[in-house]
Amino acid sequence: MSKNILAIDIGSTKICAIIATIQDDDSISIIGAGIGKANGLRKGSITNIELASKSIKTAVSDAQRVAGTDIKKAIVSISGAYTKSLNSNGVINIQTKEISYKEIEQVMRNSLHYANISNEYEALHTLPYNFRVDDQDFIEDPLGMNASRLEVETHIITTQKSNLNNLKRAVKGAGIEVENVVLSSYASSIAVLNDDEKELGAAVIDMGGNSSNISIFSGNSIRYNDFLGVGSNHITSDLSMALHTPLNIADSVKLQYGSLLTPTNDLIEIPVIGDDKNTHEVSIEVVHNVVFARVEETLMILAQFIEKSGLKDQIGAGVVLTGGFSKMEGIRDLAIATFGSIPIRLAKPIVMDGLFDNLRGPEFSGAVGLVMYAANSYTPYEIDVNKKVRHKNELPTENISVNFTNPQNISIASKDESDEKEVAKMVQLPSKDKKSGNEAGVMNKFWNWANQLF
Repeated sequence: MSKNILAIDIGSTKICAIIATIQDDDSISIIGAGIGKANGLRKGSITNIELASKSIKTAVSDAQRVAGTDIKKAIVSISGAYTKSLNSNGVINIQTKEISYKEIEQVMRNSLHYANISNEYEALHTLPYNFRVDDQDFIEDPLGMNASRLEVETHIITTQKSNLNNLKRAVKGAGIEVENVVLSSYASSIAVLNDDEKELGAAVIDMGGNSSNISIFSGNSIRYNDFLGVGSNHITSDLSMALHTPLNIADSVKLQYGSLLTPTNDLIEIPVIGDDKNTHEVSIEVVHNVVFARVEETLMILAQFIEKSGLKDQIGAGVVLTGGFSKMEGIRDLAIATFGSIPIRLAKPIVMDGLFDNLRGPEFSGAVGLVMYAANSYTPYEIDVNKKVRHKNELPTENISVNFTNPQNISIASKDESDEKEVAKMVQLPSKDKKSGNEAGVMNKFWNWANQLF
């Protein structure tokens, strides 16, 4: 049965809402879209909930009107600002000697549980980048394998709880319930990378109006992500100051004459800031120098991010540039000179059925990626912000909670039970201490009961 989904990409300068129909085979058809200016946001993060809610509502209302449907739940993007990442690992013994989804879920939850996450932060994505079956490393998918031990290494992306809550409140203020939250650079990666690039390793840089987000894929999973609070609007500010002209004029000059290619010696006449009656002439070469300096500095910082990640030698497919900033003429040539021998590609979102012409530019990669994420186009396994383990062949959600302390067993428990009862049900990992006969008997009964259930 097909379903309609609403995706809201909350960027630094614009908000894009897309409504799509997803069929049983995960094929996607866009049926509505709306775009609005991002007010009440700074670098993609909420600074004024009321203004942000109005901006979101405007974009969503336009999308709903075009689609002719009223959807009250949405998958929403979140900026890479105020995010932190860390690596963790988990390990379990396989009682049945065959790895099923249950064991994969257990080992992933185990890695999340033991991750050193600050109380002020919430996990957005828990992404496995290396499964180890017994002593065999880098297993692409351990499902169905025969083993006695399963290990996983995960990359966990977290965000400040306050930042996440403010985003949810802003969306709720627009009359929409947040169903899921996805890191913006992760969504962009889904829309622009093909399977070969993910396998070979690639760095995706989404260059927007006020920010640039980078995610590095290696082994079909994100291994590194970072955020730079610099975007194309900083070029506008630079031009305004250098040319002594109002911001709106500087933005027009950027759009019309902003290029990284060899400039001409032509002159343009522009108004003076603070004095609309007087104008002055400036050379296009001056415009070029200002633009070139800002873009070069931005790319150099992003190149340093790649160096800092320690994964430069693992991005065989090179760097993929997307986002509105990447549309600047000559940016690929400058990126090649800046990043060295790494291949550079400019990317637009994957074309899908019903994708409107005005959504096919690189500035809409994040929005299209959200829709694809909703259609199961994510890494083979992950734990999302709702603590749900997702995989491409996932079954309907069941009310099963995994006992983190013992990754070898599952307990059926309501969230309202006291901590004492939870502790009583836990089975500890094997240790050198001997258990009493009564305790061992209780554990055996519990294990038999659990096996009957599952």
